[in-house]
Amino acid sequence: MDETIQMDETIQLDPTEALGLHIGGALGDAVIGSEIAFGELTLTVERDSIVDVARFLRDDPKCRFICLIDVCGVDFPDRDERFEVVYHFMSPHLNHRVRVKLSCDDETPVPSITEVYAGANWFEREAYDLYGMLFSGHPDLRRILTDYGFDGHPLRKDFPLTGFVEVRYDEERKRVVYEPVKLAQEFRSFDYLSPWEGTDYVLPGDEKAKQ
Repeated sequence: MDETIQMDETIQLDPTEALGLHIGGALGDAVIGSEIAFGELTLTVERDSIVDVARFLRDDPKCRFICLIDVCGVDFPDRDERFEVVYHFMSPHLNHRVRVKLSCDDETPVPSITEVYAGANWFEREAYDLYGMLFSGHPDLRRILTDYGFDGHPLRKDFPLTGFVEVRYDEERKRVVYEPVKLAQEFRSFDYLSPWEGTDYVLPGDEKAKQ
C-alpha cells in the first residue's frame, strides 16, 4: 500500500493538462470545456466572459499569454449559434499556446477584447467583414478587406461562389464600375465519364482503386 501511494505521488501531470486545470479552477463557470486538440490546450468559454478570460490569460503569473496571435471564425450553418469565434494566444514565458473558442450568432454581439489586446482591433474587423460577427465595444467596427459597399460576408458557407457584384474597368467610362454578376453560361452538371469532359484512360495509380 505504501509503495502504491508513493508511486501515485511521483506521477506528474502533463504541463498542458496542468495548465488547463489551473485555468479552469481559476475561472470557474466561465470555462465550459477543456481539451487538448492538435497538441494545444483548447478552452471553450462563455461568450460574455471572454474579456475576463483574456485578461486572466494575459495577467496571471502562471499563464502570461501576452501575445494575441489571431482571432478567426468558423461557420456551422446548421447550428442555432452558427459561428465560433476562435482566439489563439501565445505565452513566450511558458513556450505554450492556447486556443479559446466561443459560440455566437449573427445578431448577438461578442464583447470585444481590444481593451485587453489592442491587436484584436483588425482581427475582429476581419471576422466582422468576412463572417458578419458583431463585436460590442469595438472602437471602429467596419469592413477591412472588402469594399465599403460590399454585399454579404464572403466566408459564410451560404455565400454564393460567384458573389453578388462584379467589378471591372469600363473603357468607355474610364473608371471602375460595379454591376450585378452575369454568368456567361448556366451552371451545369459535368459528366466526368464523357471523353469530352474527362480522360478515357486510367491515370497511374487509379488501377489499384478498381481491384
